[in-house]
Order: sequence, then C-alpha cells, then structure tokens
Amino acid sequence: MGSDAEIRAVGRLVGDALAGAVGLVRDTHRAIADRAFTAAGPAAQPVRAVHGIIASGVYATVLGAHALLPRVIGVAVGHGWRPEKAPLSGHQAGRLTLAVVNGIWGDTLSGRHPDLATPMAVRSRHEDVPLTTDALRAAFPTASPRIALFVHGLCETEEYWSLAAERHHGTERTTLGSRLRRDLAYTPVYLRYNTGLHVSDNGLRLAALLEELLAHWPVAVEQITLIGHSMGGLVIRSAGQQGAAAGHRWVPAVRHVAFLGTPHLGAPLARGVHTTAWLLARLPESRPIARLLSERSAGVHDLNYGALLEEDWRDVDPDTLPRDNCTDVPFLPHANHYFIGATLTRQRDSPLATVLGDLVVPYRSAAGSGNRRHLPFSSDNGRHLGGLHHFDLLNHPEVHDQLCAWLAEPKSTTLADDQP
Repeated sequence: MGSDAEIRAVGRLVGDALAGAVGLVRDTHRAIADRAFTAAGPAAQPVRAVHGIIASGVYATVLGAHALLPRVIGVAVGHGWRPEKAPLSGHQAGRLTLAVVNGIWGDTLSGRHPDLATPMAVRSRHEDVPLTTDALRAAFPTASPRIALFVHGLCETEEYWSLAAERHHGTERTTLGSRLRRDLAYTPVYLRYNTGLHVSDNGLRLAALLEELLAHWPVAVEQITLIGHSMGGLVIRSAGQQGAAAGHRWVPAVRHVAFLGTPHLGAPLARGVHTTAWLLARLPESRPIARLLSERSAGVHDLNYGALLEEDWRDVDPDTLPRDNCTDVPFLPHANHYFIGATLTRQRDSPLATVLGDLVVPYRSAAGSGNRRHLPFSSDNGRHLGGLHHFDLLNHPEVHDQLCAWLAEPKSTTLADDQP
C-alpha cells in the first residue's frame, strides 16, 4: 500500500468520522427540540418551523466543512508525502492504530476505505509474504516440516505475540514462537487479518491461505499446529470447519490446536454494548447514540456468542437483543485441542472471577463450558491461570511452559529464534 494512498484514505476516514459526530449532535438536537415543541402545542409551531430552517442550514454547513476539510488535507499531504518515507503501516504506532480501526470498522473499511483495510497475509519482518515457494523460502530460510501458525485477536496485529517479552524474559526477548522453534523445532508463522470482518469470512480466507501455504512451503509439511488468541481461536475453528467441508489437504495435517482466551461462548462486553445500543434506540433523544454503537464491525457482532459460520448471523436482525443462535462446530478429528483461560483473581470460581474473567473473556467461555453448548476438551487439555489478564496470554512464561508440555514430541534439528 502506498503511503500517499494511506494518507488520503485517513483523510477521508477522519472526514467521515467528524461528519458522523456532527450528525450525531444534529439528530440528538432535533429529537430534543421535537419533544419540546410537541409539548408546547400548536402555538409553538411557527417558532418550530423557523428553528428547523435555521438549524438545518447551520448543520449542513458544519457537516460539509467537517467532512471536506480532512479530505482536502489528506489529499494535499498525500501528494506532498515524500516517496522515501515509510507508509503509516511502516511504523509500529501506525500499524497498531490501523489494527484498532480495522477491528472496530473493518467491514466498512473494505468497501469505503480499502486502502486502510488489512488484507489477510502471512507476515515476516513487518511485511506481507506472498504465498509462493521462493517468497516463503526467502522469508523462512530455515523452514522446518512443522508449522506453528499464530492467529491474533480483535484489534491486534502479529506484533502482539511479542508483548512484554523483555519484562517476562529479560534480555532474551523470548516469545512463544521462539520457544516452539527452540524446543520443538517448529517454524513460527504469523498471520495478520482484518478483525472487523465476520469470523466466518476470515475463516474462509484462512482455510484458503493454509491450502496455499501447505502447497508452497519450502519443505514437505509433516504437521501443523494452530494457535489462536481471543477471536483468533474462533477464526481457526471456522477455518477448520470450512476447510474440512471443502476437502482441503491442510486439514488432516493439523495435529494440535490451542486456544488462548478464546470466547467460544461469547464475550459479555460485546453483548453489553449490543444491549446498550438496543436500550438507547428506544428513545428518540438517545437513538443517534444507538446508531453510532450499532455501527461497530461485523467481527465485534460475532463476539456476542462466538458466531463461527455464516448461518450463525445471516438471518439475524442485528438490531434485536442478542441471542445464542450459534452452531456447534466439531473439533478436527485428527487433532488435539487445548485451551488456556485466565482470571484476574487467583481462584477461577470466585464470584469476582465470574464477573470479571480476564477482563474480556470469562473462564467458562474460554473453556467452552456452557449450559447450551459444551466443547469437548479432554480433561488434561485445559488450564486455568489465575492473576492474569486477557493480553497476558499472548506471551507469558506459564503459557509457554504449558503449551510446550502439551506439544512435546521427539525433536528434530534445533533452529535459530524467529521473532514476529
């Protein structure tokens, strides 16, 4: 993506956001004024008409200025941006910001601001890796027959797998990927994708990507391990179901699947936002705010109850109260499945743990243990970690140790560390 195209796209996005904010104020103002003039009766109708004309003119002017000015600035800056400068995605702050924007409005970006929409891709050294044998060999010169694919969560990038590496591991900067490479001869492969799209859409894309990865990997693939954090685990499960239905060759190559803080049964925070939007839509004065909340991405909507397939959301009215209509998706038959869930409290069954979970996902959702749906994890394939939050699961020594213990098999040649 060119840097000038990104800058212009940011200008358009900021313009849309400011226009939306002005529209929110306008609609709220209009709803409050309508209620006041209605209560005042017929005598207030002439004033109401004049007020409407003046207010409409003011808001039209302000709306146009807020929508146009950032676009003009974006175009001007984009044309003046020197080609030797890195694009927004060439800076860590820019990449992390784009990840959040994609997570919240990713489905909208794909249609209206495609220059800012994140394509699904294998990543190495902050760049996309084309799925050709030559490109993969260049990106992974010590590729082994074992692939560990890392799939991040909502509003994240592949760089999140390195969170707190120095704090947890000192100067070694150990990550889960480098541990698997060092101890179990895996080649860590990091994925980036637009987390604002439906989980089912990303699952379909991941299934196709894995088929290409298997076909062009520089050496013959013996086994694949899939590791997902948060939403990434849902995308993995969706990909497994769709890949199996399509008869993909990568599916029987999967030997292990690990879920780290994955909301298999949904996330209360997502349902809370949905319910709040529904309640605000009941009153004209708060309806504009409800519309704003309802503009969250399809991916966020899917987190209500962990929707994996198109049929889980296709016929559901997004403006109704959330209900668990999600399909039970079986585990891949030839793979071992594991989960790790965290709670802020040391005890997983305490009342506070039930309410807070890991700040994002309750332990029972991470364990797939619900009243209507229950995931068939083996008793030895689950782990609770107390005193940790949701993002600790990306790169914590206890997570490393547990996954290495689960995945341990006779090792082949030990290879050098590989950081995302």
